[in-house]
Amino acid sequence: MILCVLEEAARKVRMMVAPWLTFALLCGTFRAGYSRGLLPNDLLGTAHGESETRECIYYNANWELEKTNQSGVERCEGEKDKRLHCYASWRNNSGFIELVKKGCWLDDFNCYDRQECIAKEENPQVFFCCCEGNYCNEKFTHLPEIVLSFSETYGPTLQPGSSLVNIMVYSFLPIAGLSMAILLAFWIYRHRKPPYGHVDINEDPGPPPPSPLVGLKPLQLLEIKARGRFGCVWKAQLMNEYVAVKIFPIQDKQSWQSEREIFNTPGMKHENLLQFIAAEKRGTNLESELWLITAFHDKGSLTDYLKGNVVSWNELCHIAESMARGLAYLHEDVPRCKGEGPKPAIAHRDFKSKNILLKNDLTAVLGDFGLAVRFEPGKPPGDTHGQVGTRRYMAPEVLEGAINFQRDAFLRIDMYALGLVLWELVARCTAADGPVDEYTLPFEEEIGQHPSLEDLQEIVVHKKIRPVFKDHWLKHPALILKNLL
Repeated sequence: MILCVLEEAARKVRMMVAPWLTFALLCGTFRAGYSRGLLPNDLLGTAHGESETRECIYYNANWELEKTNQSGVERCEGEKDKRLHCYASWRNNSGFIELVKKGCWLDDFNCYDRQECIAKEENPQVFFCCCEGNYCNEKFTHLPEIVLSFSETYGPTLQPGSSLVNIMVYSFLPIAGLSMAILLAFWIYRHRKPPYGHVDINEDPGPPPPSPLVGLKPLQLLEIKARGRFGCVWKAQLMNEYVAVKIFPIQDKQSWQSEREIFNTPGMKHENLLQFIAAEKRGTNLESELWLITAFHDKGSLTDYLKGNVVSWNELCHIAESMARGLAYLHEDVPRCKGEGPKPAIAHRDFKSKNILLKNDLTAVLGDFGLAVRFEPGKPPGDTHGQVGTRRYMAPEVLEGAINFQRDAFLRIDMYALGLVLWELVARCTAADGPVDEYTLPFEEEIGQHPSLEDLQEIVVHKKIRPVFKDHWLKHPALILKNLL
């Protein structure tokens, strides 16, 4: 325990000292440079353009695939209250620089007031830098934060001898003073009480899975698409594709861990389950956020789609089939296959139209596994509290509090919710002769949009009411499946 504390303290001191060390070396270098008659531009070079960014150098290595120009100049456009930047991204393959992309970049505080495009990461898979000023991304370089090499990147180098002595002299005094101040501040920090004792921010949430995003930039949040129980979902851009980023506050770390563990369960790659990309912890201490990064589906959830669209009979069948296929696979025990698995049976426990996403061809994929529970042989299933999920979709036995905590009972609860979602689809289908009503949630006509648990217990358990099938629906020969609900 003591060793862990000492290592953490040493790490914090290194992180705090490194920027000041760089600053002191810069001051010493400038002071030594002035003593030799050098001007600042001789040491650092001339800034590229103005701080306002209007145009950037453009390049796209995938121009043939994406059907764009290969290179040129890109004019930057954005909202008036947003700052514009230039960026460059590249790979270093054994010393060979492979340029990936250059162009305009939208309002990123990491780019503020940077006149040169310098990548700071130690050893990323893809290097990324951004800057402000017209054409500032014409030249780019890699300069890790602690390493400072003027001779490698910038103009004239200082001569050895007296200049080096001057640098050391002018650098040592500020380093010594700042080191003492930092150590004193760190001692005070370690001995004060944390303001939020109930949030264990220092506890390691466990190593994230092997991720293609480690060191991979740029990942840019674009707009909030949804807000849910434990956080919000953003549309984001990762290199050349859009992704979804579900952001949890640090207080909901357990929910983030639970969903991450479900995604990392062997055998969870399936065309009707949401594609998982990575899990990451962003920020430090109380500013930490927990991210789940998944595939992005532009059509959104089934709820959102049905609010704005009706469906044909063929579309209904396609959505229903792919949705049922995904749930059946989730419920299934899958033996070890192709070096992965075995996959245990998993109950979703929050199955609803809001948690079903649609691909461009209306294929359904299941998402939001924050309440899901695994049933592994010889292991307890974890948190199996009965009344979880969305009240409107709770099965009668859940509302009644009469569930037995066995695997099949949890799977049947998902199947009840599936029946309600099928009703939502039928209600917006144009196949039957008759009017198609506006989209409504199950039981919305009976108890409104915000029912209490008692309301649902009354109509579902005691009165045994189910969503109504209109008479003209039943004239369609295929809708005899009503008797199965």
